[in-house]
Amino acid sequence: MKTPHDLLMASPRQRPIGPTVKNWEVGPATYQGRRVKPKVVMDCGWGRLIFAHTFTGPEEVASTLLQERSGQRDIAFYLRDPHVVLALRPHKLFLDPSHTFRLWLTDYQSVSNQKSGFMITPIQSEADAMALNWIYAARDMVTIDPGFLIKHRRSRKLMYLLAKDQATHEVIGVIMGLNHHLIFDDPEKGSSIWSLAVARHTYHPGVGEALVRKVAELMKVRGCSYVDLSVLHDNHEAIALYRKLGFHRIPVFAIKTRNTINEKLFSGPSPDQRLNPYATIIVNEARRRGIDIDVLDPEAGYFRLTFGGRSITCRESLSELTTAIAMSRCTDKTLTRRVLEEAGLSVPAQIMANERKKNREFLAKYTSIVVKPAAGEQGTGVSVDVRTIKDMNSAIALAGKGGNHVILEQYVKGEDLRIVLINYAVVAAAVRHPPRITGTGNHTIAQLIERQSQRRARLTGGESRIPMDWETRRCMKESGYALTDFLPKGKTITVRKTANLHTGGTIHDVTAKIHPDLAAAAVIGAKALAIPVVGFDFIVTSISKPNYVIIEANERPGLANHEPQPTAERYIDLLFPQTTTPTRLR
Repeated sequence: MKTPHDLLMASPRQRPIGPTVKNWEVGPATYQGRRVKPKVVMDCGWGRLIFAHTFTGPEEVASTLLQERSGQRDIAFYLRDPHVVLALRPHKLFLDPSHTFRLWLTDYQSVSNQKSGFMITPIQSEADAMALNWIYAARDMVTIDPGFLIKHRRSRKLMYLLAKDQATHEVIGVIMGLNHHLIFDDPEKGSSIWSLAVARHTYHPGVGEALVRKVAELMKVRGCSYVDLSVLHDNHEAIALYRKLGFHRIPVFAIKTRNTINEKLFSGPSPDQRLNPYATIIVNEARRRGIDIDVLDPEAGYFRLTFGGRSITCRESLSELTTAIAMSRCTDKTLTRRVLEEAGLSVPAQIMANERKKNREFLAKYTSIVVKPAAGEQGTGVSVDVRTIKDMNSAIALAGKGGNHVILEQYVKGEDLRIVLINYAVVAAAVRHPPRITGTGNHTIAQLIERQSQRRARLTGGESRIPMDWETRRCMKESGYALTDFLPKGKTITVRKTANLHTGGTIHDVTAKIHPDLAAAAVIGAKALAIPVVGFDFIVTSISKPNYVIIEANERPGLANHEPQPTAERYIDLLFPQTTTPTRLR
């Protein structure tokens, strides 16, 4: 029989596929005559990682888990016999539906061809800590006290690494690594990866892979033998990445407590799981408040909410509280503009596309225009920064598909700002950027667009894709490229000029930064339209300056796009004020 020492000295492929877990009936394992440090618990900021194989029995593991602090998520890891622990507290604990994967670092090969466009650094400031928490909150993950992150920013036991855009220094990804050898003198010299998250809006490919590789390489340099991670069983994209990097599944399990943070992991699939993200965020908030939910048409996003004998039917963020008059004012873009202008708000010049002569005169006057359907949503049929008569005629044909009337509008250069109001108060604001791609040198622009489109679709539940249509081809042509060209490595280009999320755009929260005059204009606009829930599209010279034009009003804004701002909470407050809760703190 091999001793633990023999197992440590064996080649990686001969080593055990899990940690050398002791038999609880005979006490902790010994390594080279030395006992492992007992009852190891590591505070990770989001909760405690309980190294279950260092405990002398299942009762100790279960009782330690039940000491979890409010708002935290503890994990008991390295369990080979989880059923024994569960049997002790079946109503308070559950088996996490995740797989454990291991990468033997002696087998790991680093790559010299690093991803371009972003860099990986440790946390350096409180601003970094706040940015990290925005990513976690948007992913419905537990956020971390910035003080904890700053305190441990130079720790070698626990490390949080950030991926930052090289041009803007915006945080676009985060990962945590633990060095088991330093934490409890682990004879196996193990390590692990936790809390990997990538910002939904990033256009950079390979952020998650780069973060995992960085931790693996650091752990290898620091003498660790392997790195482990836990991943949900149905996260097929992540599992494919880990297998690509050389990770292999091992029979090790985790147990968690039955708390509200973990509810979706142990409560089973929701009966309304077919709803899109914009309806789901509202339904989930209603469920948290004990409001009854009846899904009427999941494909179209219709549901009915009932509380205290009162029922309200909604289609995503559009409810019966929005009148037909208010909705019709938003649906007809020419009418929207007229109402807002009469309210004293700044709007761009606009005409209906009809006579060719007037169309040409309008283009000649403003030199650059926007062509869009008079009624429509989600950026369909919109062409931006049209400068030639030929392109204008093509754009009119595109916008007029389906018998739509077409609008020609003065193009105003600036940032695309969406401001969401609920009950005539600003709840969220975000700058929207058009879709961009970064060249690899080995892929055509069409291939890069398709890859980016697939990535955006995965991150948004299928709500965001980049159309490979006339507008995309026009923008590529203006940039001097064709779809069949190979984009040089590291070169970043914009593939469409519309920033709508549904056509591949990305969204960046700026709620706390907008100039008060912009917020005031949005409130005036909502009151002029008499609409309780609305998303205004502004073009601004800067979010910190008062200059603006309002180009559209959306009667059904996507509330999920603005997480972690409390959009769903304020929406349910509007519908059922008797259930009002304080703004959530993450």
